[in-house]
Order: sequence, then structure tokens, then C-alpha cells
Amino acid sequence: MGDINYSHFTLGVEEEYMVLDPHTRELKSHEQKIVLEGQKIIKDKVKAEMHQAVVEVGTDICRNIDEAFKDVATLRGTIAQIAGDLGLWVGASGTHPFSHWEHQLITDHARYNEIVNELQEAARSNLIFGLHVHVGMEDRRMAMHIANTARYFLPHVYALSTNSPFWEGRLTGYKSFRTKVFDKFPRTGIPDFFESIEAYENYVNLLIKTNCIDNAKKIWWDLRVHPFFNTVEFRICDVPLTVNETIAIAALFQAICAKIYKLRSQNLNFMMYQRSVINENKWRASRYGIDGALIDFGKETEVNTRALIYELMDFVDDVVDDLGSRHSINYIHTIFEQGTGADRQLAVYQETNSLASVVDYIHDQFLLA
Repeated sequence: MGDINYSHFTLGVEEEYMVLDPHTRELKSHEQKIVLEGQKIIKDKVKAEMHQAVVEVGTDICRNIDEAFKDVATLRGTIAQIAGDLGLWVGASGTHPFSHWEHQLITDHARYNEIVNELQEAARSNLIFGLHVHVGMEDRRMAMHIANTARYFLPHVYALSTNSPFWEGRLTGYKSFRTKVFDKFPRTGIPDFFESIEAYENYVNLLIKTNCIDNAKKIWWDLRVHPFFNTVEFRICDVPLTVNETIAIAALFQAICAKIYKLRSQNLNFMMYQRSVINENKWRASRYGIDGALIDFGKETEVNTRALIYELMDFVDDVVDDLGSRHSINYIHTIFEQGTGADRQLAVYQETNSLASVVDYIHDQFLLA
């Protein structure tokens, strides 16, 4: 270890999976059977989501990236096994290539009923699948500082995760259409900068007081200081096709947090940027994935997205060995070679002209490590 103790940067990974009918390749309600069976084996690490064709899993608190890898791989294997025993498939993609949300059932649960009642079609049509990465923090004050700074890098990492090029049977032209669907919700997207943890908590309390929300979990930003845990939660990414992609992304988020922490401990900081300029990069990442250009706001010029991600990897390079995550970060080179999930889905479609074949591919990739 270096002079700085990074041990509090624990990891928690949440993934949302699609449940598929192996015959039609459509999304299919599993009537919570996967969750009920799963809870017998992995307890509260599996839960229902708003739509019945979605299963959400979450790891334990992992001390390092290798523990996270093992946990995610086990969760995927367990869910795939249970689904298979029920005559179902599972897969990981930000959107289903052709299923229509109107045909999907909503889980009967007070919280979901309340969200649907309030948000109406925005909620019913929110049939998307994401990856959330929690990085543990020393305290909430440091969490707020790290969240403020880490906002700048959200589009870079999001570009690596892009995995939703299709929506309701249409080629969207986006590498990640998932966020376009989610944009219909209130309190989404890149968050504002907050002067302090108190300023953030005052904002939350104002929303609760004025009946905008009943608790801070209804703030669905791309990154947030978690309302109940001492974590920064990164929420911008599409769920990736494979375990290795998920782990590479989790390792990069962890390294960004550790690097910002290291700078702070040396009385240094990264530039803070406005939400409006970071949003320009988010849009580009959503549209082009790793094959476009992002804006380097320091140089005020467009730069090839891959080049900027390499720069980000250089920026965090001096903390990855202390975190023990170099092998996981190195997998980003493989993503550059093979393309993101979206690139690979599109390649299958171009080859076969069949969205059913794309679903087969999504299913086949699910257990790859």
C-alpha cells in the first residue's frame, strides 16, 4: 500500500437482468418465481423490480475488485440456473431489442404502485436495465466532495458501458438509448454541484417537506451520495453484457474515487464543471459510445473518445495498484478491441438482420467471464 489508506473504498455492484422467453425471445414475467427461488439461496441479494420481466441483484459489500468479480459471477450463475430450471432465459442489456413495454406487467408492490400512480406512462414505459456501482466512503463530507468532482468523468465511463442500441424493434441510432427512456423521469441525469453535504441535505429536506418526494431514494441522478449508506453511487451505466465489462467499469469508478481522494489529501483538486457542459459529453456518449468525440473542457476542443478514456486511465494509474485492480482496469483495452455491448449487438444484427439473433447473443454472453 502507498501512504494513503484506500481500504474504505469498498464496492457494491447492482445489476438488473431481463427475463426472456426462450421460444419467442420476448421479455417475460417470471411471476417473481426467480426472486422467490433466489432468496432461498442468496437471500436478499436478489429482489423484484417494477416490471415483472426484470430481476435485480446486488453483491455483498466487497473489500476489493476480486471479491466483486466473484460475487457478480456467482449471482449471474445462480440467476441463470434458477431461470433455466423454470424454463426461462436471462440476459443483460440496457434495453430489450424488440419487446414493447405495453405488454409487460408491473409488480404489485406499494412502492411501485405509488411511482406508477405519480409518474404514469413515464413509469410504465421505463423498461430499462442498468448497472449501479457503490463505492464506500470515509464519511459523507468526503463523499460529497468526491461526487462533485467525479461528475466530470461520468460520460467517459458511460461510453464504455453503452449497451442499448435498439428500442421496441427499432434501430435507434444511439449506442445507449436507455438513458433517453429514463430522461422522462424527474430528478434524473447529471447532478448539480453542491457546496457541502449540508447543502445537499437541505435540498433533499426541501423536496421532502414540499411533498416532491417521500425519501431521497426518489432522486434518480446518474451519481448520488447515497441517502442511507456512506457510499457514492454511480448510476449512469447500461448493464453490460458480460461480467468482465461490469467489473472493469466498477474498478474504474473505484479508481476515480481513490484518485480524487488522493488529490484532496495532497490539497489538490480537479476542476469543477457545470452540469450543462458535462451534459454535452453525456449526450455524445449516448449517441456514439466509444466511437465518437467528447469535449476536453480543459483544452476547449473535441477529442477522440477513446483517447480521452486512455487519458482517464493514465489519470488514475497511480492508485490502481494500491487498490489491486490493475487487471480489471486493463480489461478496458479488450472493450476497445471488441467494442461495447452496443457495438457487438449491432454487429450481430448487421450479420443476421434478425433481432431474435441479437437476443440469442445477449443470452449467450450472460455467463461469459
